[in-house]
Amino acid sequence: MRSLGWKHSWFVLVSVLFFGLLLQGCEPDKKDSRFQEVLLQGKTMGTTFTIKAFVPVSQIQSLNLYSDITQILADVNQSMSTYIPDSEISRFNRSTDLTPFPISDDFRIVVAESIRLGKSTQTLDVTMGPLINLWGFGPDKHPDRVPSDDEIRAIKQRIGVDKLVLNEQGIAKTIPDLELSFSAIAKGYGIDKVALFLEKQGLTNYMVEIGGELRISGTKENNEPWTIAIEEPDVNLLQRAIHKTLHPGTMSVATSGDYRIYFEVDGVPYAHIISPTTGKPIIKDLVSVTVLNPSAMTADGLATALVAMGTEKAKAYVEQNNIPAYLISKTDKGLESFASKAFAPYM
Repeated sequence: MRSLGWKHSWFVLVSVLFFGLLLQGCEPDKKDSRFQEVLLQGKTMGTTFTIKAFVPVSQIQSLNLYSDITQILADVNQSMSTYIPDSEISRFNRSTDLTPFPISDDFRIVVAESIRLGKSTQTLDVTMGPLINLWGFGPDKHPDRVPSDDEIRAIKQRIGVDKLVLNEQGIAKTIPDLELSFSAIAKGYGIDKVALFLEKQGLTNYMVEIGGELRISGTKENNEPWTIAIEEPDVNLLQRAIHKTLHPGTMSVATSGDYRIYFEVDGVPYAHIISPTTGKPIIKDLVSVTVLNPSAMTADGLATALVAMGTEKAKAYVEQNNIPAYLISKTDKGLESFASKAFAPYM
């Protein structure tokens, strides 16, 4: 049996500058007395969340933000986590029935966007749960070996969004052992749900972050803009440094990369992003992709899909589809960056 070195590090890839290790500058000396800054932090979806909102002083006593938000996130997790045995997605995955499986509104939204992005990008496939598990990046135990080509071929027969049907009755499988995994999109949806809740409370100046993906709205105090940092990729995990700062305005920001989460067998690294074409972890030159979109769910899914494409295909895709995206690639000369035309206004 070959030895395996597991490296699984959930570092934030995109950080708000006032928060964490990428802190720069200081807060304004004068604060608007009409608003109170509220900072909420906790754990969800196997990672952490941070929410910062500026709440009118007159509303502070009437709002119960922490309990309401943690319940929202718990509901999303109960629907979409494959780590919870009785979650909505786990029950669907266990079912071998080919008739429509009733689903919640949240589940329907995520499935619909997953199918749309899957067909558009050809590299995002939410039916790859069995492949993710085979390579040890799912709820199953980490592998002590690299899967064989025969194992990969067998499981590839069970994947593909073309085997999933979404209709008014729910979602149906066309093969009994089809499974779903929303690992590339669920965090983003959770962010969108929390943001929608905040806006329903009349709060328009906020930042919602889950596991490094975030959505921001309005401004900070005294109309100070939110400033976001893209982290410099460091494959050795030895340091965290700023690669570029952004001013996205009211927007969601998601970053995906293959250099933080991987495992090694006999000194060979295997990234956590799996190619639906080969059934194997990607071996690409594209190490980090940052995407801007009004929806954190869409940004989350696109960032993963673009990394799986590789640099040249990703460049072509973002330009053809007018997507604000920032790509960092590794070359023989070091790291090289590319900003799409739609991304330029945010730098």
